[in-house]
Amino acid sequence: MEKKKSKRIVRILLLVGTIVSLYFVPWLLVKAWILPLPDTVQEQADQAIDHGFEGLIVYIDQGGYEPQFIASGWHDRELKIPADPHALFKIASVSKLYDAVAVTKLVGDGRLSLDKTVADYLPELENRIENADKITLRLMIQHRSGMPNFTDAPRFWEAPTETYEESLALIDGLPANFEPGEDYEYCNTNYLLINKIMDDVLGYDNFQFIREEILTPLNLSNTYNSLKEVDIDRVMGGYHVGYPLNLKEGGERGMLATAQDVGTFLRALNDGTVFKPGEKEIYASIYEYEHGGWIPGYQSFTEYHKDLDAVIIEFYSTTDAKLLYWNLSEIINNRIVKILKKQQSK
Repeated sequence: MEKKKSKRIVRILLLVGTIVSLYFVPWLLVKAWILPLPDTVQEQADQAIDHGFEGLIVYIDQGGYEPQFIASGWHDRELKIPADPHALFKIASVSKLYDAVAVTKLVGDGRLSLDKTVADYLPELENRIENADKITLRLMIQHRSGMPNFTDAPRFWEAPTETYEESLALIDGLPANFEPGEDYEYCNTNYLLINKIMDDVLGYDNFQFIREEILTPLNLSNTYNSLKEVDIDRVMGGYHVGYPLNLKEGGERGMLATAQDVGTFLRALNDGTVFKPGEKEIYASIYEYEHGGWIPGYQSFTEYHKDLDAVIIEFYSTTDAKLLYWNLSEIINNRIVKILKKQQSK
């Protein structure tokens, strides 16, 4: 009798806990999670627009199937131009995958060493960044350096920095968050310095190296490093909740690409065809094979699902300060995978 009573109490406590947790989760997320799963990815994309996204692009490259190009919502909300699956999009931190591959190639060529430090490559920073003599290139790539993140500066996204020196000044003299190698913390300062190191070693802008060694061999002709290089009308609009203007013309620097170009790159990254002999092993020891990106107005996700042999790229043109739409997009991403699994099982 006591055992039955205890089980009943446990069930009641679990139910109360679930109700309480749902109370604190925004209803929009709950709704997106519990809605019946649509039959197609297009229907899921349309449903995402109903949830409040201004626009969405999905590219799917699944082994044994023709590539899928899916779009919903607006390319330009003000001009009422429908979303275009071949539009250019600001991919934000997805660019770190390209940077990591570039570093891998330079290490393979003997032009960079994963074990050299910030002080070795950028001696002028020895007295500006704590532990500069202990932070190796490997630790920076892996976000284990302990350096403060310059994009965490108060109100950073209201007026983002445009140059290396402006960005560095935001963390100049700040104490380390932890000793190098003793923890993990995602930090954009790592890749700010990595790009500077590559520029110095190469003697020219490292994106030229990325173009020559990665983009051109993969025939990626719709990947760029600056708004200056593209027709602005090709760029999908970006919108931030509470901010009235289209953000596509803000921030001159930063990679742009079509979903298909990103998908082709991600496929080559995961199957190893982006690498020369010996490089695949280097990369496997330092970085990951998927990534997300976020800047105001733009969220990007790259995924490879081995069980489906599917590369999935999702571009969302809506963000918010509380990251509600980031969490919502992750729910939608998971539902897209479920749809593909359901289709494959038929």
